Amino acid sequence: MTRTMQATAERPGTLGERVRAVDWGAVEERLSVSGVVDAGPILTPEECRSLAAMHDEAARFRHRVEMARHRFGEGEYQYFARPLPALVEALREAAYPPLAAIANRWQESLGASERFPATLGEFLERCRAAGQGKPTPLLLRYGPGGYNCLHQDLYGAVAFPIQVVCLLDRPGVDYDGGEFVVVEQRPRAQSAAEVVRGTQGALICFTTRTRPARGSRGFHRVNVRHGVSRVHRGTRHTLGVIFHDAR
Repeated sequence: MTRTMQATAERPGTLGERVRAVDWGAVEERLSVSGVVDAGPILTPEECRSLAAMHDEAARFRHRVEMARHRFGEGEYQYFARPLPALVEALREAAYPPLAAIANRWQESLGASERFPATLGEFLERCRAAGQGKPTPLLLRYGPGGYNCLHQDLYGAVAFPIQVVCLLDRPGVDYDGGEFVVVEQRPRAQSAAEVVRGTQGALICFTTRTRPARGSRGFHRVNVRHGVSRVHRGTRHTLGVIFHDAR
């Protein structure tokens, strides 16, 4: 099971200031080892409750998916429409720059020429130029028996290599089970899994599709998928923040 970074339970200031106060060096170190890291609590309990309560506000969303219909698992998720809720917009804008710096170092290690711009606005312009203009932040809900099959969140040719989720309920109190799972498919080796239980408000950063791993001949890409283990009791809400938009 992956380790949780040490963090103050109640970081002061605005959400943007809390995000900037994260130890992004430690985040990069853990991402480079296992492809996932629990960066500690970033949302307050009140912010978590307000986001979870949006689930039943249909006008906030552009699209709803019942996972069982598509054999994605058991549960449902909804993509926010524009304008995004202020908290979601603030988290997306504040988390992008430090993650873009990590992503660019990944690109350099792999010898790739593509670089990601410094701000989210510039990156979304790149998405729009590729025909990807639909917002992708989403709210997920799982009841008893709910789970999410291993997958990757790709919506077009442009994809940002890291994304984040925030747990909105209290593991072990509001629900049991429902751990966040990341599986890496390693070349010429068996797959390896990392499991994150997390805490309410936790910021979990993870690999979208591939990440660099060091081998005997330098860096190579390892393929990564993520999902959610079965919920045994209660209801689990999660905010997902994907930085690339969809077609």
